[in-house]
Amino acid sequence: MTSLNPEPAPALTHPERVAVARLHALLELLPTALDKQLAPVGLTSFEYTLLEALAEADAGRLRLSALASRSNATLPRLSRVVTGLERKGYVLRAPCEQDGRATNAVLTDAGRAARAGAAPLYADAVRHMILDGLDDDGVDDLARLTYAVLDRLDPDRRLAITSEGKAPACAADPSAETPPACAADPAPVADGTCAADPAPAELSVR
Repeated sequence: MTSLNPEPAPALTHPERVAVARLHALLELLPTALDKQLAPVGLTSFEYTLLEALAEADAGRLRLSALASRSNATLPRLSRVVTGLERKGYVLRAPCEQDGRATNAVLTDAGRAARAGAAPLYADAVRHMILDGLDDDGVDDLARLTYAVLDRLDPDRRLAITSEGKAPACAADPSAETPPACAADPAPVADGTCAADPAPAELSVR
C-alpha cells in the first residue's frame, strides 16, 4: 500500500549546496560574459551558436526544430532569435522541401561571413574563461559532469548535445553523412512529425 505521507527528502548536504550554487552562478554569468566578448561584431553568443550550427549543416540549412535541438533552445525562443538574424540579413526562412508545413533556416553569404568573423573572438573568449583553467583531464571531467546533468534534464535526448554530441537524423534535414530516414522515428507517422523535433514546451538548458 502506497503511503499517503511519504517521508520528505533529506536536506542537501553542504557540499551539494555548494556544487548547485556554483552551477547556478555559471549558468548566470557565462552567457553574459560571452555576449560581452562578441559585442564588437554585433552578435550574442546564442546568435553565434545558431550561425555556427547552420554553417556546419549541409547546404547551410536546417529545419527550425532541428536547429532548436542543436542549440538547446525552445522553439519560441529560437523563432524570436532567427527573426532578429533575418533582420540583420544573416538568415532566411524557406519552406522545407520534405514537409511543406515545416520551415528551414538558411544561412546567407552575409551570415557565413559574420560567423567567420566572430569565430576567433568566440574561441578566444571560451579559452580564456573556461578552457585555459583546465588541463586535458579537466576538460574531459567537465564534459562528463555536464553530460550527467543534461542526461537527467533531457531523458528523451531531444537535444543534440545529449545525444552524444550528434543531432538526430531527420529526412527534413538532408545530409550526406546521415541516412534519409529519421533515426528517432524509423516508421512513418501519420502527422508527418519527427520524433527528433523538440516539443515547444521542452526544457531549455541555455
